[in-house]
Amino acid sequence: MNINAMRARQSRPSVARVYSYVLGGRDNYGVDKNVGDYFMGDLPGSEQLAITNREAVLRAVQSMAADGIRQFIDMGCGLPAEQNVHEVVRRQQPDARVVYVDNDPFVVAHGRALLAVDDGIEMVEGDVSKTSWIREHPAVARLIDFEEPVGLLFAVTLSFLEDEEDPAGVVKYWAAQVPAGSRIYLSHFRSGRTREAVATERKILEAFGHGRWRTDEEIDALFGDLELLEPGVTPCVKWRPVSDATVHELSIWEEMIVSGMARKG
Repeated sequence: MNINAMRARQSRPSVARVYSYVLGGRDNYGVDKNVGDYFMGDLPGSEQLAITNREAVLRAVQSMAADGIRQFIDMGCGLPAEQNVHEVVRRQQPDARVVYVDNDPFVVAHGRALLAVDDGIEMVEGDVSKTSWIREHPAVARLIDFEEPVGLLFAVTLSFLEDEEDPAGVVKYWAAQVPAGSRIYLSHFRSGRTREAVATERKILEAFGHGRWRTDEEIDALFGDLELLEPGVTPCVKWRPVSDATVHELSIWEEMIVSGMARKG
């Protein structure tokens, strides 16, 4: 990346860097901290959007691995975290293969340095809406056997696609690429009418300039004809919690982000 491109990128916030900052990460710029500080300072409790989303993603990955899935594509993976997809998967599937995909060169550079620890892990720079480009990428061709079940992850990623970018079409495309037994997990911002929901949605769209929050019906529709697994589309904090103790009266923030997982029959 040339110096002008780097300065331009540092001048505007990044979804991945803000998300990482809220989770306690250090790989960010001042512009990212400003957005993160707004959420944590002006909208206290809103960090639960990031926290409960990440926890649900890791539970989904663990569930897929327990069902025997040994290869994953993480669309819009973000910056390396305290626990990463390959680490969770390999506790149950030591030979698991993972392709991480993100459209931010900053994220990809860090991911290649910290995540690509062996030949079974690759980091690819790509836009989730460019489905066939990702499908045909050499890293995907090398690591993913599309004759065997695949775990596909879309953690919040589709929230940042406009309707004209056809997020349902993205899911449909990948569902057509993978065989029976594959799993597709997604989480998504849920539209709401509370003051906090309106302020959060407005700030996210103002900061990043694109995306759309969706209703329950619109999020359900993203799965198309796939078999939606229990407990359906539900707030992330209630998606297969590790114990009954984690199920409580939800905060307004926990209500704002939902997730679900489907199986291709």
